[in-house]
Amino acid sequence: MPLGLVPLQAPGIMWYVSTRGMAPRIDFEEALFSGYAPDGGLYMPEELPQLGRETLHEWSTLSYPSLVKELCSLFIGPELIPRDDLNDLIDRAFSRFRHREVVHLSRLRNGLNVLELWHGVTYAFKDLSLCCTAQFLQYFLEKRKRHITVVVGTSGDTGSAAIESVQGAKNVDIIVLLPKGHCTKIQELQMTTVLRENVHVFGVEGNSDELDEPIKTVFADMAFVKKHNLMSLNSINWSRVLVQIAHHFFAYFRCAPSLDMHPLPPVEVVVPTGAAGNLAAGCIAQKMGLPIHLVVAVNSNDIIHRTVQWGDFSLSKAVKPTLASAMDIQVPYNMERIFWLLSSSDSQVIRALMEQFERTKSVSLPKELHSKLLEAVTSQSVSDEAITQTMGRCWQENQYLLCPHSAVAVSCHYQQVDRQQPSPPRCCLAPASAAKFPEAVRAARLTVDTPAEILALEHKEARCTPMRKGDDWTRMLRDTIEDLSQQWQRRFLNLPA
Repeated sequence: MPLGLVPLQAPGIMWYVSTRGMAPRIDFEEALFSGYAPDGGLYMPEELPQLGRETLHEWSTLSYPSLVKELCSLFIGPELIPRDDLNDLIDRAFSRFRHREVVHLSRLRNGLNVLELWHGVTYAFKDLSLCCTAQFLQYFLEKRKRHITVVVGTSGDTGSAAIESVQGAKNVDIIVLLPKGHCTKIQELQMTTVLRENVHVFGVEGNSDELDEPIKTVFADMAFVKKHNLMSLNSINWSRVLVQIAHHFFAYFRCAPSLDMHPLPPVEVVVPTGAAGNLAAGCIAQKMGLPIHLVVAVNSNDIIHRTVQWGDFSLSKAVKPTLASAMDIQVPYNMERIFWLLSSSDSQVIRALMEQFERTKSVSLPKELHSKLLEAVTSQSVSDEAITQTMGRCWQENQYLLCPHSAVAVSCHYQQVDRQQPSPPRCCLAPASAAKFPEAVRAARLTVDTPAEILALEHKEARCTPMRKGDDWTRMLRDTIEDLSQQWQRRFLNLPA
């Protein structure tokens, strides 16, 4: 069924459907608690509200938290979370952010606008969506008197942000698999030093794609998932993509010259990405009527760049370790959402495409889909050398320190500036603080003032269970999940241990 584009009206029930079209439609609460759909697809809204000039005008003066509230109310609906409750949940989600605006735009020289998405507890953009998602989860769990086990595979930032969002929650246990030696020391310590009873961290001898395998295997066993109330907080979770739509609206309203022009002026948003969650959010914002041009910026792991340029959606031989380590990802699973959006929600085409990709790890996009992708997005791949050069140049020109992932985006800006071609205003999304990546800062021959709470991590006790090569990772994961379920049942029924 083609994706509905509906005029903005009083929200009714918003339904979610699988990109592969073989699963029943569900509401927001069910989508929140689901990872992959039963047919292997990802959940997307059946209809996208269309925002006219009037609504965009009204929203243009809103704060970032207010934008999140407006967007969430469209996609959740008051029958599931009444508007006053929704506002309270989002205020609570952002209460630990260090910046009063939550998200801040830095205007720098040569038209460089950097949208700082990293003012949360773990200094990374994932705090924004995960704090909201965790509030929604706890709201429904308390209402339903349920317990869940969250399983997260991380390439760096997702794990710590997920842990912070649910640590200490009585209805949630969280299991995090981190790739030992493939994320920075700080990222690792932010995960291993949270010694709460409901936090369980495993250090895997493998990269982030390898550790996704046992997670995917466990989630493929639908009976096991149902029995133990399992869910994922990776960006396959719709709720995370939903909150990220707000980044694009906020970027647009802060960078557009005036909303009184006809047609509305475009703004270019540069999105550095690994798994393409922020990119999927941008494509949804576009479809809702926001006049943005999207530039996707990746490091040397360039599957998204090859897909945009040549329609070549295929794995490289191996993940290349780069300075922008949180984007060292081979399988950008949110591309499936983008393909579905751009194919007018043709789930038959998407199912065939993704099943072929899963079998052969390589697929050429159909011509029509590829040309739609080229209309929606342009792309660049940025080398480590370009990352350090960009960090150096930005410091020289502005005394402003970029993290390596933000530098991937800003590198695209500098390329445009150096070509001296006229272009619309541009906003670069900055996913993390440079303080989290001292190794990359040193590689750029710069120094970073490390915040006290990050320095303190070194002196905290750490806890992490190894998953070694040769171990049965799927078995270890299943055993841990079963133990946690039994513990919860004992607590819930007040049985002795």
